[in-house]
Amino acid sequence: MVLSDIDSAINKIGHFLSRRDIDDLQKEMLAKKYGIEQVDVMVLFGGSIIAGGDVLARAIRNHVAKHFIIVGGAGHTTNTLRQVVDNLYPGIKTAGLTEAQIFQNYIKQRYHLEVDWLEMESTNCGNNINNLLNLLKEHLPDWQSIILAQDATMQVRMYAGLKKYVQDSKQIINYATYQVNIKDGKIVNPPHGMWTSQRYVNLLMGEIARLQDTSTGYGPKGKNFISHVDIPDEIFQAFETIQTVLPDSIRDADSQYAN
Repeated sequence: MVLSDIDSAINKIGHFLSRRDIDDLQKEMLAKKYGIEQVDVMVLFGGSIIAGGDVLARAIRNHVAKHFIIVGGAGHTTNTLRQVVDNLYPGIKTAGLTEAQIFQNYIKQRYHLEVDWLEMESTNCGNNINNLLNLLKEHLPDWQSIILAQDATMQVRMYAGLKKYVQDSKQIINYATYQVNIKDGKIVNPPHGMWTSQRYVNLLMGEIARLQDTSTGYGPKGKNFISHVDIPDEIFQAFETIQTVLPDSIRDADSQYAN
C-alpha cells in the first residue's frame, strides 16, 4: 500500500470528524442558515489544541453568541495543552490549572478577552456535557441555541453527547476548532499548537472506535454515552485501511479520567 492511500484514508476520517455546520463564525452566516444573528451561548471545550482559543476569540469579537463558556477540568489532553502553552507563551501560568483556566488566561493575554463562565470539574467528553448542562441550568435555563467548538478529532462525539440529553427543538451548531489535511504523512499548514501527526492519527482512530453503535462502542447499543451516529461505509473502510498498516493506532480510554 502506498503512502498516498494512507493519507487519503486519514483525511477522509479527519474531514468526517471535523464537522463545521457554518463556514465561518459570522453573524451573516448564522442569519443565512439559521435565521438568527446570535446564538444564546457558545462553548469551547478544553480538549482542543490552543487554536481553539483563537477560534473563541474571533467568535467573541464577532458577537456570534450572547454568552460564552469554556468547559474543561483535567483530562488526557491537559498536560499536552500545558506544555504547548508553556513553550509558546511562557508568561501564561499553566501549572496546576484546568483546561478552562488555561484557555481563559490565553485569550486574556493574547486578545484581552474573557468568557462569562468556566466549568472546571470535567475530565472527559461525557462529563464535559453533563457539567455543561448543569451550568446552563443554573445560568441560562431557557437557552435555545448553542455553538459547540471542540478539537476536530472529538467534535462529532461532543455533538452526539449533547444530542442525547437535549430536545430536538434546541439548535446545536458544530464548529470544529480546525480542519487539516495530511500529505506524505505530514500535516499541511498545521494550526496553532497542533498535535504531532502520530497523535492526530491516534485521536482520529480512537474516535471511530468510540462512535460506533455496537456492543463495544459509545452509542445506544453499547455504553450508551452518546446518541446514535451514522458512520458512512467509506469511513469504516478508511478506518480498516489505517488499522491494517498501523495496528496500534487506536487511542485507548484512560481509566484515571473515567466518571
